[in-house]
Amino acid sequence: MRVIPTAIDGVTIVEPVVHADVRGHFLETFHARQFAAAGLPVEFVQDNESLSRQHVLRGLHLQLRRPQGKLVRVVRGEVWDVAVDVRPDSPTFGQWVGVTLSASNFRQLYVPPGCAHGFCVISDLAVVHYKCTALYDRDDEVGIAYDDPQLAISWPISEPVLSPKDQRNMSWADFVALLSRSA
Repeated sequence: MRVIPTAIDGVTIVEPVVHADVRGHFLETFHARQFAAAGLPVEFVQDNESLSRQHVLRGLHLQLRRPQGKLVRVVRGEVWDVAVDVRPDSPTFGQWVGVTLSASNFRQLYVPPGCAHGFCVISDLAVVHYKCTALYDRDDEVGIAYDDPQLAISWPISEPVLSPKDQRNMSWADFVALLSRSA
Protein backbone atom coordinates (compact mmCIF):
# COMPACT_ATOMS: atom_id res chain seq x y z
CA MET A 1 0.00 0.00 0.00
CA ARG A 2 1.25 3.45 -0.90
CA VAL A 3 0.06 6.46 1.11
CA ILE A 4 0.23 9.89 -0.53
CA PRO A 5 -0.38 13.00 1.59
CA THR A 6 -2.20 15.95 0.04
CA ALA A 7 -2.03 19.71 0.68
CA ILE A 8 -4.62 19.30 3.46
CA ASP A 9 -3.44 17.59 6.64
CA GLY A 10 -5.14 14.23 7.04
CA VAL A 11 -6.60 14.07 3.53
CA THR A 12 -4.70 11.11 2.12
CA ILE A 13 -4.60 9.19 -1.15
CA VAL A 14 -4.28 5.45 -0.62
CA GLU A 15 -2.99 3.31 -3.48
CA PRO A 16 -3.41 -0.41 -2.73
CA VAL A 17 -1.17 -3.02 -4.30
CA VAL A 18 -3.06 -4.58 -7.20
CA HIS A 19 -2.22 -8.12 -8.26
CA ALA A 20 -3.39 -8.52 -11.85
CA ASP A 21 -3.06 -11.33 -14.36
CA VAL A 22 -5.07 -12.87 -17.19
CA ARG A 23 -7.81 -13.91 -14.74
CA GLY A 24 -8.42 -10.38 -13.47
CA HIS A 25 -7.16 -8.70 -10.31
CA PHE A 26 -7.02 -8.89 -6.53
CA LEU A 27 -6.37 -6.15 -3.98
CA GLU A 28 -6.79 -5.45 -0.30
CA THR A 29 -8.96 -2.35 0.04
CA PHE A 30 -8.44 -2.20 3.79
CA HIS A 31 -5.80 -3.74 6.05
CA ALA A 32 -5.95 -2.63 9.70
CA ARG A 33 -2.25 -3.08 10.49
CA GLN A 34 -1.11 -1.27 7.34
CA PHE A 35 -3.58 1.56 7.92
CA ALA A 36 -2.50 1.91 11.56
CA ALA A 37 1.18 1.97 10.51
CA ALA A 38 0.34 4.77 8.05
CA GLY A 39 -1.49 6.77 10.72
CA LEU A 40 -4.89 6.15 9.16
CA PRO A 41 -7.95 5.06 11.14
CA VAL A 42 -8.61 1.39 11.64
CA GLU A 43 -12.08 1.56 13.14
CA PHE A 44 -14.95 2.06 10.73
CA VAL A 45 -18.56 1.71 11.86
CA GLN A 46 -20.58 2.08 8.67
CA ASP A 47 -20.15 1.25 4.98
CA ASN A 48 -22.11 3.12 2.30
CA GLU A 49 -22.49 2.73 -1.45
CA SER A 50 -24.01 5.07 -4.01
CA LEU A 51 -24.77 4.63 -7.68
CA SER A 52 -24.87 7.83 -9.72
CA ARG A 53 -25.24 8.72 -13.37
CA GLN A 54 -22.94 10.96 -15.40
CA HIS A 55 -22.79 14.60 -14.26
CA VAL A 56 -24.37 13.87 -10.87
CA LEU A 57 -22.69 15.93 -8.17
CA ARG A 58 -23.13 14.92 -4.54
CA GLY A 59 -22.02 17.29 -1.82
CA LEU A 60 -20.46 19.05 -0.21
CA HIS A 61 -21.54 17.16 2.93
CA LEU A 62 -20.36 16.93 6.53
CA GLN A 63 -21.59 16.39 10.06
CA LEU A 64 -20.92 19.15 12.59
CA ARG A 65 -21.09 17.65 16.08
CA ARG A 66 -20.35 14.03 15.15
CA PRO A 67 -17.95 14.37 12.21
CA GLN A 68 -17.23 11.40 10.01
CA GLY A 69 -13.98 10.31 8.45
CA LYS A 70 -14.57 8.61 5.09
CA LEU A 71 -12.45 6.18 3.11
CA VAL A 72 -13.80 6.60 -0.43
CA ARG A 73 -13.25 4.33 -3.43
CA VAL A 74 -14.91 3.77 -6.78
CA VAL A 75 -15.85 0.21 -7.74
CA ARG A 76 -17.35 1.14 -11.12
CA GLY A 77 -16.73 4.18 -13.30
CA GLU A 78 -14.89 7.39 -12.45
CA VAL A 79 -15.45 10.41 -10.22
CA TRP A 80 -13.74 13.66 -9.30
CA ASP A 81 -13.61 13.48 -5.50
CA VAL A 82 -13.19 16.61 -3.38
CA ALA A 83 -12.40 17.31 0.27
CA VAL A 84 -12.70 20.80 1.80
CA ASP A 85 -11.00 21.62 5.10
CA VAL A 86 -13.65 23.06 7.46
CA ARG A 87 -11.57 22.94 10.65
CA PRO A 88 -11.41 26.59 11.82
CA ASP A 89 -8.01 26.15 13.53
CA SER A 90 -6.41 24.49 10.51
CA PRO A 91 -3.88 26.42 8.39
CA THR A 92 -5.73 25.10 5.31
CA PHE A 93 -9.23 26.14 6.50
CA GLY A 94 -11.39 26.78 3.43
CA GLN A 95 -8.99 25.07 1.03
CA TRP A 96 -9.84 22.03 -1.07
CA VAL A 97 -8.13 19.13 -2.79
CA GLY A 98 -9.50 16.98 -5.57
CA VAL A 99 -8.47 13.65 -7.02
CA THR A 100 -9.76 11.32 -9.71
CA LEU A 101 -10.92 8.00 -8.27
CA SER A 102 -11.84 5.21 -10.64
CA ALA A 103 -12.42 1.51 -10.85
CA SER A 104 -9.33 1.32 -13.06
CA ASN A 105 -6.86 3.36 -10.95
CA PHE A 106 -7.93 1.67 -7.65
CA ARG A 107 -7.10 4.83 -5.68
CA GLN A 108 -8.91 5.63 -2.47
CA LEU A 109 -9.21 8.95 -0.68
CA TYR A 110 -9.32 9.23 3.08
CA VAL A 111 -11.29 12.33 4.09
CA PRO A 112 -10.79 12.95 7.83
CA PRO A 113 -13.37 14.28 10.28
CA GLY A 114 -13.49 18.05 9.92
CA CYS A 115 -13.57 18.02 6.14
CA ALA A 116 -16.55 18.39 3.84
CA HIS A 117 -16.80 15.82 1.06
CA GLY A 118 -18.31 15.73 -2.40
CA PHE A 119 -17.84 14.16 -5.81
CA CYS A 120 -19.07 14.41 -9.37
CA VAL A 121 -19.42 11.57 -11.85
CA ILE A 122 -17.25 11.76 -14.94
CA SER A 123 -18.13 8.38 -16.49
CA ASP A 124 -21.55 7.21 -17.71
CA LEU A 125 -22.20 5.62 -14.31
CA ALA A 126 -20.28 5.36 -11.06
CA VAL A 127 -20.57 3.19 -7.98
CA VAL A 128 -18.86 4.79 -4.98
CA HIS A 129 -18.19 2.83 -1.80
CA TYR A 130 -17.08 4.50 1.40
CA LYS A 131 -16.31 3.42 4.92
CA CYS A 132 -17.19 5.85 7.73
CA THR A 133 -15.62 6.37 11.15
CA ALA A 134 -18.91 7.58 12.69
CA LEU A 135 -22.54 6.71 12.10
CA TYR A 136 -24.65 8.88 9.81
CA ASP A 137 -26.78 11.40 11.68
CA ARG A 138 -29.33 13.14 9.47
CA ASP A 139 -29.94 15.87 12.09
CA ASP A 140 -26.22 16.69 12.27
CA GLU A 141 -25.58 16.84 8.51
CA VAL A 142 -25.04 20.14 6.72
CA GLY A 143 -24.18 20.96 3.15
CA ILE A 144 -22.03 23.64 1.55
CA ALA A 145 -22.72 24.87 -2.00
CA TYR A 146 -20.49 23.06 -4.46
CA ASP A 147 -20.13 26.20 -6.59
CA ASP A 148 -19.43 28.77 -3.90
CA PRO A 149 -17.06 31.35 -5.45
CA GLN A 150 -15.06 31.69 -2.21
CA LEU A 151 -14.12 28.01 -2.39
CA ALA A 152 -13.54 28.17 -6.17
CA ILE A 153 -13.51 24.39 -6.63
CA SER A 154 -12.53 23.37 -10.16
CA TRP A 155 -15.22 20.83 -10.99
CA PRO A 156 -14.72 19.04 -14.34
CA ILE A 157 -18.39 19.43 -15.31
CA SER A 158 -20.32 22.62 -16.05
CA GLU A 159 -23.95 21.58 -15.53
CA PRO A 160 -24.17 19.14 -12.62
CA VAL A 161 -27.25 17.18 -11.70
CA LEU A 162 -28.04 17.93 -8.04
CA SER A 163 -30.51 16.53 -5.55
CA PRO A 164 -33.13 18.99 -4.25
CA LYS A 165 -31.29 18.89 -0.89
CA ASP A 166 -27.93 19.77 -2.49
CA GLN A 167 -29.57 22.59 -4.45
CA ARG A 168 -30.30 24.20 -1.07
CA ASN A 169 -26.79 23.82 0.40
CA MET A 170 -25.56 26.94 2.18
CA SER A 171 -22.89 29.34 1.01
CA TRP A 172 -19.38 29.21 2.45
CA ALA A 173 -20.02 32.54 4.26
CA ASP A 174 -23.19 31.13 5.87
CA PHE A 175 -21.30 27.99 6.87
CA VAL A 176 -18.51 30.02 8.50
CA ALA A 177 -21.16 32.03 10.39
CA LEU A 178 -22.76 28.76 11.52
CA LEU A 179 -19.39 27.57 12.81
CA SER A 180 -18.99 30.81 14.78
CA ARG A 181 -22.41 30.39 16.40
CA SER A 182 -21.66 26.73 17.23
CA ALA A 183 -18.31 27.47 18.90
